[in-house]
Amino acid sequence: EANTIVIEPDAPHLGPVVVRQVAGLIARRIVCSVKPGDRVRAGQRIGLIKFGSRTELILPRVPGLNISTKIGQKVSAGETVLASWPTGAAK
Repeated sequence: EANTIVIEPDAPHLGPVVVRQVAGLIARRIVCSVKPGDRVRAGQRIGLIKFGSRTELILPRVPGLNISTKIGQKVSAGETVLASWPTGAAK
């Protein structure tokens, strides 16, 4: 089971930002708390995968975007900063 959320940021941010929730063979239960047209903000919970699996984050190619994590690194929802805009850039 998989669920894809496409977030179109407000100007001047570049997008889209894609969040893909992927449930494993055992979990197979995704809960998504946002609906088409909803506005989301940084740090907001947008869903969960019961019994865990993985979440994929696809960011636009933006010059100077600082990726703060490494492939395969374990992160905590609402705690780990995944990426940040360069200082002085549009947010």
